[in-house]
Amino acid sequence: MYTEPSKDYWFGRIDSHTDPLSFRYHQKVNLSGIPSSSVSQKTFGIIGFECEAGVKRNKGRLGAAEAPNKIREALGKLPWQQSEEINVLDAGNVTCEGDQMEAAQSALGEVITDLLNKKVSPIILGGGHETFYGHYLGARQFIGQDAKLGIINIDAHFDMRPYDEQPSSGTMFKQILDSDSNSGYLCLGIQKYGNTLALFETADKYKVQYMLEEDVSFSQMDRVKKKIEDFISEYDHVILTLCTDVIDASYAPGVSAPSPFGLEPKIVRSLIRFIVSKDKTLSFDISEVNPALDENNKTVALAAQFVNEAIMNFNTK
Repeated sequence: MYTEPSKDYWFGRIDSHTDPLSFRYHQKVNLSGIPSSSVSQKTFGIIGFECEAGVKRNKGRLGAAEAPNKIREALGKLPWQQSEEINVLDAGNVTCEGDQMEAAQSALGEVITDLLNKKVSPIILGGGHETFYGHYLGARQFIGQDAKLGIINIDAHFDMRPYDEQPSSGTMFKQILDSDSNSGYLCLGIQKYGNTLALFETADKYKVQYMLEEDVSFSQMDRVKKKIEDFISEYDHVILTLCTDVIDASYAPGVSAPSPFGLEPKIVRSLIRFIVSKDKTLSFDISEVNPALDENNKTVALAAQFVNEAIMNFNTK
């Protein structure tokens, strides 16, 4: 299920071969894969999750499995503006074979735990939003069962559907809260008419904290940030996931479930910057980018920008 990193996805303009101030990501990224031991400098590890089995089970539109390498191609062209002492490596891809979603999620979790154990901050490129369950498994294994884990999801949907028949890209957060009493969930950008009343009842039953899309705005950003800070204060560690369908469809058409009244990209950028800057934040994933449904590469390009924002603003402790 694992494939090594490839230079085929990292290319772009070269302004200088020697001046670090002129470098772009494709000149900075290390393609040697997962390190054999702990790193001594702050390092980000990009790991792809080529999976859309959960979207298929959820009866969504397919194509998200193509996203990790497409995002790499767009990211590679962006200028590198972090400190020279900060490193970024490509940790390869975990690929879901057929409908073996659970096995793929477990494999992704193992890679994430390995990266965290080696002091590498994981940046995960999904894949359908089932990516997040693997993300969670890796973080939980790293911090141990007794640590309190805060989950922040920027998403139009709760993804707390029943999973009696089988898990999907719409069930992960219910799965986690059903089995892990030391985890809590904050969702930002919920679409009132993108979730049934039953899902709102489920969220309330599980004491999920959330803010509706119409309340996540620049005019209310102080309130939004306080909500985030209060949530983070309750936990030992935090992990962040972004489902791209939270964004207004005019900016992000390449998703399984477009949102006509979604968030503007600058709002999402501000949320990412704020959350990843916190010392408790361990990792970040972006999911539900669907190149097969994209228009002029808009969604892929936006995803690459969000990944860049996470890396450029991540806490460096």
